[in-house]
Amino acid sequence: MSSVAVLTPESFAEHRSGLKDQEMTGNIYDHIINRFSFFQFTFTHLSDAGGVPEDEAYIPTYLEAFPPLPEKGAPGEKAGEVAPAWGGKIRPIKASVITQVFHVPLEERRYKDNSQFGEGEEAKVCLDIMQRTGAHIELSLAKDQGLSIMVTGKLDSVMKARKEIVARLQTQASATVGIPKEHHRFVIGKNGEKLQELELKTATKIAIPRPDDPSANIRVTGTKEGIEKARHEILLISAEQDKRAVERLSLEKVFHPFIAGPHNRLVQELSQETGARISVPPPSLPKDEIVITGEKEAVALALSRIRAIYDDKKRKTTTISVEVKKSQHKYIIGPKGNTLQEILEATGVSVEMPLLDSGSETIILRGEPDKLGPALTQVYAKAKSVIVVEVTAPAWLHRFIIGKKGQNIGRITQQLPRVHIEFTDGEERISLEGPTEEVEQAQAHIQDIIKDLLVRMDYTEINVDQRFHRHLIGKNGANINRIKEQYKVSVRIPQDSERSGLVRIEGDPKGVQLARRELIEMVQRMENERTKDLIVEHKFHRTIIGQKGEKIKEVRDKFPEVIINFPDPAQKSNIVQLRGPKSEVEKCAKFLQKMIADLIENSFSLSVPIFKQFHKNIIGKGGANIKKIREETNTKIDLPTENSNSEMIVITGKKGNCEVARDRILAIQRELANIKETEVTIPAKLHNSLIGSKGCLVRSVMEECGGVHIHFPSEGSGSDKVTIRGPAGEVEKAKKQLLQLAEEKQVNNFTVELQAKPEYHKFLIGRGGANIRRVRDRTGARIIFPSPDDTEQELITIVGKEEAVHQAQKELESLVKNLDDVVEDSMDVDVRHHRHFVCRRGQVLRELAEEYGGVAVSFPRTGANSQKVSLKGAKDCIEAAKKRIREIIEDLESQVSVDVAIPQRYHRSIMGPKGSRIQHLTREHEVLIKFPEREDASAGSEASPQENGDVSPDVEFVPRKCDIITISGRAEKCELAKTALLALVPITEDVEVSYELHRYIIGQKGSGIRKMMEEYEVNIWVPQPEKQLDVIKVTGLVANVQRAKQGVLERVKELQAEQKDRMLRSFKVTMSVDPKFHPKIIGRKGAVISQIRKEHDVNIQFPDKGDEQQDLIVISGYEGNVEEACQAIRQLVAELQEMVSQDVHLDPRTHARIIGARGKAIRKLMEEFKVDIRFPPPNSDEPDKVTVTGLPETVDSAIDHLLNLEEEYILSVTETETLAAYMKPPSRYGGGGGGAGGADDGSGGPAKGFVVRDAPWNATENKAPDMTSAEDFPTFGTGVTPKQMSAWGPKKF
Repeated sequence: MSSVAVLTPESFAEHRSGLKDQEMTGNIYDHIINRFSFFQFTFTHLSDAGGVPEDEAYIPTYLEAFPPLPEKGAPGEKAGEVAPAWGGKIRPIKASVITQVFHVPLEERRYKDNSQFGEGEEAKVCLDIMQRTGAHIELSLAKDQGLSIMVTGKLDSVMKARKEIVARLQTQASATVGIPKEHHRFVIGKNGEKLQELELKTATKIAIPRPDDPSANIRVTGTKEGIEKARHEILLISAEQDKRAVERLSLEKVFHPFIAGPHNRLVQELSQETGARISVPPPSLPKDEIVITGEKEAVALALSRIRAIYDDKKRKTTTISVEVKKSQHKYIIGPKGNTLQEILEATGVSVEMPLLDSGSETIILRGEPDKLGPALTQVYAKAKSVIVVEVTAPAWLHRFIIGKKGQNIGRITQQLPRVHIEFTDGEERISLEGPTEEVEQAQAHIQDIIKDLLVRMDYTEINVDQRFHRHLIGKNGANINRIKEQYKVSVRIPQDSERSGLVRIEGDPKGVQLARRELIEMVQRMENERTKDLIVEHKFHRTIIGQKGEKIKEVRDKFPEVIINFPDPAQKSNIVQLRGPKSEVEKCAKFLQKMIADLIENSFSLSVPIFKQFHKNIIGKGGANIKKIREETNTKIDLPTENSNSEMIVITGKKGNCEVARDRILAIQRELANIKETEVTIPAKLHNSLIGSKGCLVRSVMEECGGVHIHFPSEGSGSDKVTIRGPAGEVEKAKKQLLQLAEEKQVNNFTVELQAKPEYHKFLIGRGGANIRRVRDRTGARIIFPSPDDTEQELITIVGKEEAVHQAQKELESLVKNLDDVVEDSMDVDVRHHRHFVCRRGQVLRELAEEYGGVAVSFPRTGANSQKVSLKGAKDCIEAAKKRIREIIEDLESQVSVDVAIPQRYHRSIMGPKGSRIQHLTREHEVLIKFPEREDASAGSEASPQENGDVSPDVEFVPRKCDIITISGRAEKCELAKTALLALVPITEDVEVSYELHRYIIGQKGSGIRKMMEEYEVNIWVPQPEKQLDVIKVTGLVANVQRAKQGVLERVKELQAEQKDRMLRSFKVTMSVDPKFHPKIIGRKGAVISQIRKEHDVNIQFPDKGDEQQDLIVISGYEGNVEEACQAIRQLVAELQEMVSQDVHLDPRTHARIIGARGKAIRKLMEEFKVDIRFPPPNSDEPDKVTVTGLPETVDSAIDHLLNLEEEYILSVTETETLAAYMKPPSRYGGGGGGAGGADDGSGGPAKGFVVRDAPWNATENKAPDMTSAEDFPTFGTGVTPKQMSAWGPKKF
């Protein structure tokens, strides 16, 4: 919304004088602003004038309305001077872009033989530097053939570019600068910053020798000018350091405190006086060297002062030794040694303490003889200021002594804050530490508490089998909490990890005995119980439970002694647990199994496609038809929702009943419509392309043809029949479209079949598919070789565009023809290698034949003593086979065998699934690994006992024949394979995991344990549930087992933390709140209650509409959080009770402005004043009535603010309406408009428009200008060409 500046008639004279004052100093911008201000004034003035006659209203002159622009170069005006209105001169802003120009002489140019300047290496180098640094570089050639270089850009970019230009375009020289070795670090600077700055500044490369290099010379590389600059800077740095000195003074450590002074004040004062830096080693550091650094004179002065202090103290001081208990030493030292410093400051005596880890109790005091007495007194006072006392109390009483949330012990520590009380777990003592008097008082308090507790408290212990512990505790601690509250006792049940059955009961003697009796009865009852697990599919659980648990309640009522536990829905487990007396459990199990069998029988499902327009007919009036079918067929029938695009109706029930219901529904559809079904023959190979990605293509055809159903045969059936069903006209349309699509696909799917012997296929494909890939890349056709399951093994299929297919066919036929031209050849192979090729029934020869186009390789008979090997086949294949045979022979000649002894029982694990690990090893190391034959256990003696893959320490491992694995290959590869093989020997380790956590580690359907086994590549064995063992076995490679153990233990920690957290979060509180306050507590869209839930991390449940007690709110979560949430709700209710509502009347025209865009302004206002503001709805009887609700003081403040806003906005609204009326185009014939001659005066005369006196156009003719004319009143910036010379003069562009 635009705003309008308003000038009153009283201030207009001031406005005119302001215009005149600025005529000489203003610029064009001021001129335009002044004109615009006058227009604003005129409109406002006219609206205020109303029906005032023209001669009574002030009419400005032309020069007042349109003051002339200032003349150029007016006297007394400086060029470029800013008008005073801008508040003085503006400081110049320093440019961020700089330019540097430098010269490279001809003799130093690196590239001098350029035939054409700007096209050689220099230009390339500059271009590269520009890209790397971002600077702009310009080259020019001087008359002396020197190179002038101008670099422009940011300072950092220019410096980097300059350094690179000098290094790459100018010949480099080098020189050395000799400075002392200890000055090198000052040239480098912190983190090398000084050295980098120096290199950039001088455009050189500076090499400083390493610390271990004895040389002190620094090498500088660059231009002569740069070398001189760098040399000068380095010598300056060295000269600066020459002025500094370092002195190391070794003085006895015992005199350091006198030199440093109390709290190091003396050494600090000395440092300030002399200007030298003095470093005294701290008492904890066993060094006696004091380091002084600084200017030479300052160092000498500090050195003399320190020596004087040392000599004086050595001459005057003496020592005494005292024995103080070691436990009291820490009180003499004080926090951070402050007590020692205080003694030194007060007496001038240094106290030397023995090391805390030493056994000595001797303390030495060093100082002047007359001051040792007071110092000794202070030492004894500090030593006796704190004592330690132990109070004996049974360990089980400790927590009662401490009290709930530390109340008892808190009272003592509040009264005696300097006493520290420490309880030690498992020990029957309490330690008290602090000032003597306070410790004695605390000791008396604690002994009184112990006496009182021993009189009125008792405990007992009962032994309960660990497997019953969780049942004693109950779900979420229900059983144990009830016993605690009922008998006012504390019951401690040990953790599973403790493997203890001892349950301890503590509290009032009578309550302890009653609780003990009840726990024993519970244990006896559980010992007679039986637990049975039923396997029930998870999907049936909700059906068995029923709506709001109605069905399972019936079962539980029928078998009241049986506890039925369903798994958590999130776990998706199929195990339902029954627990109770044996006979009752069996009866309940049979009953549930019968119920499940009925559910399975009734869970058969059928989907029937029915056109959407017929669904309402199948439902019938009021659901009559569908209800009748459901009742008569005893099935469940689900129809899709009206908004759904699905046409499938799902029928569930017994199979026979479902089929009857389907036939009846289809019969209704046939009666209602002329449904036709037809079949179209389309080659099966085109089906996938016609269906399209995720069925998109066929779906589009069905939608276009009125929703017909198109069914393709299942993949692999070999059928070409496609079924179309739907209204007759639409079926024909869909058939036509399908055939058209098939024809289009056929054009781009031209197919040719080629015959080639199966033994040629591998050679045609090539190793890794190299040969066939080349053919595909050249032609673009797709070549499909038969799979092993195909009946036609010689058939090669080529698919693609016709031209590409023919080209690929030609190339393949040429290759096959060459393979058909059989030739014979021979080669010599050493007799000792023949066996390798013919062993294992000629495995190697078969592989050669398969890989090289069926080439036949014939070795001489055994004993023929001939080296000649015959080869028969295609020429190319024979050459490739000969090359491969030579490679095999070369490997055989360098082959060795290595034996590895590994117990036979690990062989299967080493091989891996289907021998995968061994296959990987043989491929990776190119070796042959042979495992021995398995030995029958009964054939030989029993193997030596071994565990975790290591030989037992008691019996030495003696390898047998069945333990030896043989590795053959190159020597170095055999060793690598041996190492890898030994690393595969598995180990087994036990991990202690509580039995209760096993099912969580296993996870839903074994997902958790499977994930861990896959992640760590181990086998994890969990014992059977009935064994209730607290151990899990992990088997695998050493590294994997360690990782898996760590993973299992981390998972156990997570599960224990979750259990503990669940117990803590189960705390609940019920509070009563008047229902009328519930909506306010919930807030708009639940904002208030969500905030409380989020802040306090609690769950807050309001009563349902049908509940009897509508005032109860249940809050659950952590105990502390629940209490805080309760307090927050109480505070909110208290505030709501104090709230009042008050009405205020605001002009409806201002409501939108007060509310703001999308209610943003009113929300901000409500948050600011903490009130609720309600505006009247549209068409309200009282459109100006606004209701404000909140605390009395905030309501009054909010109403005042709203009234202020109304006043502000109503003025703006009035001005806008008035301005809008005057901005309407004036009518020449009195039709309307605003201003003095508007509709309000009722004169009906023509509007006078905008009038000024002494205007230029009045000089020639008495005619008012046409305000609608773009020539008389041009718009700024439009650029309209005038038809004739205007009063404004010719336009300038």
